[in-house]
Amino acid sequence: MNIQRAKEIVESPETIEVLYNGTKIYIQNVDEKKDTARIFPLDQPSNETEVNVDQLIEP
Repeated sequence: MNIQRAKEIVESPETIEVLYNGTKIYIQNVDEKKDTARIFPLDQPSNETEVNVDQLIEP
């Protein structure tokens, strides 16, 4: 995924499916300077992590 699409997903009022390592995740925010996103698995909201945006997949 590219940084622009990740930002669009964060700003969208709709829920858009995104995967990280095959797990459905929620994108909290995007850091354009580092090309990273703060995410968590939908079923584990307390398990936040920061990943490279290019590792996210929109099926």
